[in-house]
Amino acid sequence: MKVILPELGEGVEEAVISSWYFSEGETVGKDEDLVELVTDKAAFNVPSPASGVIKKILCREGNTVKIGDALAELE
Repeated sequence: MKVILPELGEGVEEAVISSWYFSEGETVGKDEDLVELVTDKAAFNVPSPASGVIKKILCREGNTVKIGDALAELE
């Protein structure tokens, strides 16, 4: 399962990954915060859509991501 960047708010189309709360291989629970993103207006946390193990982080800290981009893969 891919973790997709959801809509963040009106007019926000991209954000920068500031930090991951988990590493590859770690287990996360549904709705636990996975990653923090920042825009020019605010910071957002993206929760895990399901429980599982982080198989692969696709976007690293400092990367700019757009709405709909895959951020990580859960197993």
